[in-house]
Amino acid sequence: MTKKVIIKTNTETQSSAETLVSATVARRVAGLRSASNLTFDALAARAGVSKGALVQIEQGNSNPSISTLCRLAVALGVSVADLVAPADEANAAVWLVEKNESRILWRGPHGGCAVLLAGTLGPDMLELWRWEMKPGEFWESSSHSKGTREIIHVTRGKLALQIDGKKTLVSAGSSAIALTDRPHTYANQTKSKVEFYMTVHEPVKVP
Repeated sequence: MTKKVIIKTNTETQSSAETLVSATVARRVAGLRSASNLTFDALAARAGVSKGALVQIEQGNSNPSISTLCRLAVALGVSVADLVAPADEANAAVWLVEKNESRILWRGPHGGCAVLLAGTLGPDMLELWRWEMKPGEFWESSSHSKGTREIIHVTRGKLALQIDGKKTLVSAGSSAIALTDRPHTYANQTKSKVEFYMTVHEPVKVP
């Protein structure tokens, strides 16, 4: 009897990973909204997303963007990490995030990606990301909560970081500290791949 071997293509693997993220986000958003006694209209207004988009997210029919996840996290008083991969040992002195628990939350049109490696829970949030951008790819982000800062360390290529209309080039081996409570853009304007790590700190929201 010949054993049948099933090989998953990259597309199938990506689809499976994205389905897992969508399902986790759907369950967490619905649970947190209910626990906060928020209607769809109330949470949509607080997060700055449409009611229709929120319904699609809770039904698991949408793969929300990083910007949408950020808005929902702030509105619900949690972190993006808590929405996509909630930690079971959040109160422990140390908890391990396995490799397969990292979440790809952005895919560029040419094969780049942004991976949320690990993150704390709210309300004082800290996240660690790994980004890869192929030539010509970019990511435009809306403003994060007041006081949010990002530390970026480039390990390959040259990253173009634009904040307040000013562009800063960050080469491999260099780092940048950016205030990102305002619109900002990361871009690869070169002909080579860019890789960088990013730590995001979003302080407790002051009433």
